Amino acid sequence: MNTDNIERYLESFGKQVVKESRGLLQKEKGSTSLGNSIRFTVTKEEGGFSTKFYMEEYGKFLDKGVSGNKVKQSYINYDGKKKSSPGKGYTTKGPPIDILSKWIKRKGIKPKGFKRGRSKDTGQFVSGFAFLISRKIRREGIKSLSFFQKPFGLEFKKLEKDFLKILSKDIRSNLVEFYRPK
Repeated sequence: MNTDNIERYLESFGKQVVKESRGLLQKEKGSTSLGNSIRFTVTKEEGGFSTKFYMEEYGKFLDKGVSGNKVKQSYINYDGKKKSSPGKGYTTKGPPIDILSKWIKRKGIKPKGFKRGRSKDTGQFVSGFAFLISRKIRREGIKSLSFFQKPFGLEFKKLEKDFLKILSKDIRSNLVEFYRPK
């Protein structure tokens, strides 16, 4: 059976979800390697097609959030329903300080009143600041950005609405081929 229209539509669906997800992430976080890692595949299988989306592992934490030990986080899923963030959160300890320290250095974050000439204090400041950030994340968690859930939901609604039209095009093209006089 000819399923070209369905496959093209799913490719278009995947491209649009990726484009909008990257756009929301760019708006919230600026240019990131996470945005560049978002991709999809459409594969033909025995029962039809499969569309899968991929991204860096930490993307799900930013998308759906993570609860802290004092504050429970939630997110809005692709069909618009409020859900509890699936991550167990940081119940006993926060994110690793060394990772947060690298992030602080990469972002060039400096405290108020920090003097540039005092480079000896930089390492101590960075690890102390990373500790404070880690403690806050452990307590309050990470808020959801829903950068993937929102676009996926919007595009999925369109897919549900348009899918019968696309399917009927493929069926008509197969009927024409099947009944074409020789």
